[in-house]
Amino acid sequence: MRAALRQTPLERLLIETDAPYLAPVPWRGKRNEPAYVLETAKRVAEIKGLPLEQVAAATSSNWKRLCLQETGQDR
Repeated sequence: MRAALRQTPLERLLIETDAPYLAPVPWRGKRNEPAYVLETAKRVAEIKGLPLEQVAAATSSNWKRLCLQETGQDR
């Protein structure tokens, strides 16, 4: 997964918590929940060598763009 993450452009990434049994470290083995998205974003930033703020801004923008496209709303 790390290799795929390194190759994926930041403008194509989303961060989610839909995998209930794949909680990030240090919560591995427990049920995943939305509060853990920050930990996943930190790991993405670390692997891609980017500031957390850049990853957060990009993934938030990607989510908004995806949602607006699906609903047909203007940006």
